[in-house]
Amino acid sequence: MPTGTEAAGRPPQAPAREGHAEHGAHGESAVPAGQEARAAARVAVLEEAFGDPTDERNEVSYARLLEADEAGELSEPGERVLDEVMLNADFVPHGQGGRLERIDHLVRVLRPVFRRDVALGLGYGVTSFMAAVNVWAAGDGDQRRRMARLLLEGGKVSVAYHELAHGNDFVRNEFAARPATGGGYLLRGSKQVINNAGRARAWVLFGRTDPAPGSRSHSVLFTGRDSCDPDRYRVLPRYDSVGVRGCHLSGLEFDDCHVPSSDLVGEAGKGVEVALRAFQITRTAMPGMALGAADTALRTVVRFAAGRRLYRRTVLEIPHARAALAGAFTDLLVCDSLSLAAARAVHLLPAETSVHAAAVKYLVPRMLSETMNELAVVLGARYYVREGEFGIFQKHIRDLPVLSLGHAGSAACQATIIPQLSRLARRSWFTSPPAPPELFALRGDLPGIPFDRLTLTAGGDSLSATLVAAVDELPAGTPQERAARDLALCMVGELRQVQEHSRALAATDRTALARPAAFALAERYTVLLAAASAIGVWQQARGDGTFLVDPAWLAAALHRLARRLGRRPPELPPQCGERIDREVLRRFEQQRSYDLYDTPLAG
Repeated sequence: MPTGTEAAGRPPQAPAREGHAEHGAHGESAVPAGQEARAAARVAVLEEAFGDPTDERNEVSYARLLEADEAGELSEPGERVLDEVMLNADFVPHGQGGRLERIDHLVRVLRPVFRRDVALGLGYGVTSFMAAVNVWAAGDGDQRRRMARLLLEGGKVSVAYHELAHGNDFVRNEFAARPATGGGYLLRGSKQVINNAGRARAWVLFGRTDPAPGSRSHSVLFTGRDSCDPDRYRVLPRYDSVGVRGCHLSGLEFDDCHVPSSDLVGEAGKGVEVALRAFQITRTAMPGMALGAADTALRTVVRFAAGRRLYRRTVLEIPHARAALAGAFTDLLVCDSLSLAAARAVHLLPAETSVHAAAVKYLVPRMLSETMNELAVVLGARYYVREGEFGIFQKHIRDLPVLSLGHAGSAACQATIIPQLSRLARRSWFTSPPAPPELFALRGDLPGIPFDRLTLTAGGDSLSATLVAAVDELPAGTPQERAARDLALCMVGELRQVQEHSRALAATDRTALARPAAFALAERYTVLLAAASAIGVWQQARGDGTFLVDPAWLAAALHRLARRLGRRPPELPPQCGERIDREVLRRFEQQRSYDLYDTPLAG
């Protein structure tokens, strides 16, 4: 099996693509056969390659990963594993020789990596995916082939949108890519806090190509390191970080470094549009990947609670601890439901994806971080320990918040939603038809990724319409079903209030400079989208014989979301808590994932 150096030095054999139709330049292909089988097999390959995380003889066990983190380095054995399974191929579309065909499947494939180490997930390849999406979305044929070849050879690509002086307001960036006499561009200025800047073979750079103010003054370039004069650029010193300590965060500084005109991705002056379309993919995918880390955190605390005795009984038998574990599991199911709906919406509802992607990127990292803090209370003093049996929890709780920043922090995602609220309130809510059932199907086939059909603003919101329709569709036979239906009705009332407040937004409150009340309104809206997603997943699960068919988890999910909105709903029927408690234990004892997929895990 190749080492990282070998993988970077020769092109591997492209993944087999029997039965796959080729994608066009940017559009969809016919639906390939066997999508679910390929995804499940890929997840199993990664689980097997990583092996038992609790076996300290394993080079990528939690213990060894913690050692690498303490040293401030990515795990070399971990990177070798990902070289051997050719993880980079999962970032390359099938039409370019890779494995990427679906965003929801990419999320599933990356979860085993994030389950072990968030820094490894980011530092090995997700940063390359974030860069490559710009090329898949707007690059020409030569650029897509160049990106595919680089990744399939095991190389890394960095992406540089922001500058510390301007934060998420990247249209004010000062880094310049000015047209040069005789053609091409001269790069001048610096970019900070770039993952893998010094390890990458190429960079995707967001730069000012026109000194005039406004969004039409920026462009995106795909620049290879080997095309740059080494005397005209330098890699800045590495940053120390609290989380993802193994990631190589540094920066780049250019001094009139000439690059060819062929580096321009899309049209000059269209950099903002390219970036915002790419964000719709990456904002959708990354939070769902991170759910793997929260899965490990929950499993770690269940292990502690089952083995630790207090007051002549296990921690697991203490009602408060048991409720915290059940709540964490429910939150993971909620987050996965929203992640699933948003990921499948990229394929099925591309005209609505801008608001879904921002909602996922805002709400899921926030909920996962809060869930981790609740679990830390159960773990007690061991939460502070950075080594030993429960040390991985402390690493994950440090690493997860980094994902809520990245290339788009929480406020930036809310700022994406706020300008769209009043339009959706007037034109979509309570009038749009519900989302297609396929949006919530865990294993249903999908068409290809329609990069060219992603729009900068949402043309509607059929996801919230699923919530409205559920009031008439949800059964009310058992106490759990009645609780779920009553809570859904409560959520519809909340949506009506959000609609009224959104219609009343002043013009100044429809921008990124809106008052705090507008940001709170955007948050409430994301919670309602999560509720709609959970309902849709439960409806599609009926009849499949899995835990998801049980209304207990849906009632619990809506109950927690209602409380998140400031409501005080009645207590749930005791059957709900009992059923969720049993499922938490079953998945722990049988080594199954705590997400929607109930996947077998190594160990």
